Amino acid sequence: MNGAVGTFIVLVVLVSVVCIVVRSMIKDKKSGKSLQCGGDCGKCKGCH
Repeated sequence: MNGAVGTFIVLVVLVSVVCIVVRSMIKDKKSGKSLQCGGDCGKCKGCH
């Protein structure tokens, strides 16, 4: 039973971290920031 509880806790932590990262990426995308572009169309040749 203890192994199942430990696995569940690790799973909850991993899901939480993934949710935080995805939320941060969505927030950056809405504010015009992204890993692909950075908002400088001179560098990425008109991505938006």
